Amino acid sequence: MVQSQGARGFRLSASPHVLSFPSSRLFKNCHLFPEEFSIVVTIKIPSLPPKKNEYVFTIITEGRGNVLLGLRYSENKLHFLFWNVEGSEEWQSKVTFRGIFLANDRWHTLVLAVSGISVSLSIDCSIPIEVVLDKSFPASLNTTDSRIYVGSRRRQKGFFSGLLRQLVLLPGSDATSSICPNTRPRLAELSVPEVLKAIPLETEGSDIQLTYPYEADMKVTLGPKPPCSNSEISQFWMDTSLKGLFLCNGIEWIPVLERKEKLDYVEEYQNLATASESMGLEIFLIPNVGYFAVMANKNNQPGSALYRWTNGKFVIQQYFSTYQAQAWKYFTIEKRIFLALANFEKNDDGEELSVIYKWNPKKMKFLQYQTIPTFSARDWEAFHIDGETFLAVANHREGNNHNINSVIYKWNSSNGLFEMNQTIPTSGAYDWEFFSIGPYSFLVVANTFNGTSTNIQSHIYIWLGGTFRLFQSVMTFGASDWEFFRIKDRFFLAVANSHNYTVGIKMQKTEEYAIVSTIYELNITAQLFLKYQDILTYSAVDWEFFTVGEDYFLVVANSYDGNSFSVNSVIYR
Repeated sequence: MVQSQGARGFRLSASPHVLSFPSSRLFKNCHLFPEEFSIVVTIKIPSLPPKKNEYVFTIITEGRGNVLLGLRYSENKLHFLFWNVEGSEEWQSKVTFRGIFLANDRWHTLVLAVSGISVSLSIDCSIPIEVVLDKSFPASLNTTDSRIYVGSRRRQKGFFSGLLRQLVLLPGSDATSSICPNTRPRLAELSVPEVLKAIPLETEGSDIQLTYPYEADMKVTLGPKPPCSNSEISQFWMDTSLKGLFLCNGIEWIPVLERKEKLDYVEEYQNLATASESMGLEIFLIPNVGYFAVMANKNNQPGSALYRWTNGKFVIQQYFSTYQAQAWKYFTIEKRIFLALANFEKNDDGEELSVIYKWNPKKMKFLQYQTIPTFSARDWEAFHIDGETFLAVANHREGNNHNINSVIYKWNSSNGLFEMNQTIPTSGAYDWEFFSIGPYSFLVVANTFNGTSTNIQSHIYIWLGGTFRLFQSVMTFGASDWEFFRIKDRFFLAVANSHNYTVGIKMQKTEEYAIVSTIYELNITAQLFLKYQDILTYSAVDWEFFTVGEDYFLVVANSYDGNSFSVNSVIYR
């Protein structure tokens, strides 16, 4: 849609098939074209080179491609075309109005009236020019199996290059008397789409105040995804397959109206053969380098592997010496890129150390940066608060003692190392999860076992006065993971319960491992996370939240049902 000289018109798509439709949409009850009719057109045509012809509209038979009816113009002529049939004879008739100068980049309204052997043309409410036919317009022009093309004759050649404001077929009468005389004869209206009727508002004086969309080109393109550059800026693209409307900002297509995508299923894409059980997986992006995935492999040899996304799949980039690795955590400090590794057992020198690696862009690999003493470390969590960077380790046990401290480390920018900042008592800690709600920062621990039972409380801490303080305690059953997620203005925490066990109490295996995991929602009024939903899981070890379009999903990793490790994991919508 383009606004020009105080009026708006449509600029047609470059594809002649886009603006076409079966004639049966207009001729529903009778397939014969009316014997008497008027065609009213309001157009603005730029200057044309000599001998070039363009079409306002045509009606064309599907099979033979005959032009049953059409309106064509050139630099100084207007041609009215129609198909004549008499007995076994068929021929193309053409009525030509000469000395008609329409291609002067100004708005013009034409009324072409047909009645019997007379065809008249009035331009801008002027005195009609009349042409008498040798034979009357056909009384039985059949439109069956034909299509109407706006701005073309089904070909790219002769495509309409101007602006179209009005195109009306009025059966049974001469439309001249309906719109003339008129105070604005060049823009005389019989039926103009409402969207085109807005015009600039005149203010006092000679200034003109334009109303939206100003003089902007609001072209809409259909079909496959077109390019989006400065030349297409402010244009719209309609994706007919997805039924989505997109706006070009000069760089990319931004969705304006987009059909909600539905996740129907996921299917296997790639298998990665690892040397042992993989206890954890971390996927991350290094800017200007690409996507990576790093595995936490249980066996020490050959260790854990880093994969790089190459040509549509992950391929091995680097190996790390690890000792029953449990988890990796990717994080950044300004432009520096790190990976923190949680080792569960001692190294070859008898030291129990977890390791922080730093990315070396020249060598395109991670190099060891700092080692930290840990106790059967299960997880690292990295987070930023008020410009400071922290790392929290989940220490699972020291020997047979599960009731030990887990530690929060803080980055010291002076020496470039992480230093102990706070210790928190935990019981068989398995996972840390950091999240923020508004100005408040939280850290929740998954406590798994206190030495006698898995039926223990896990704790949510809140950051107050430069330290984490207890906010809420939640009863869990061998908690192995917490997942925080947000759906619009609602905040949720999901716990993965893995084992229902107490020393001295015998239970059936199915009761030990087939237990509910719970989703909690923050109640702002109560300032507590309250139970929202229980979901039956089978020794759940992990939750993961993700979105597809406007749909929200949780996937649970089930590991054991009491009889078999071959169990289904489930995606919930």
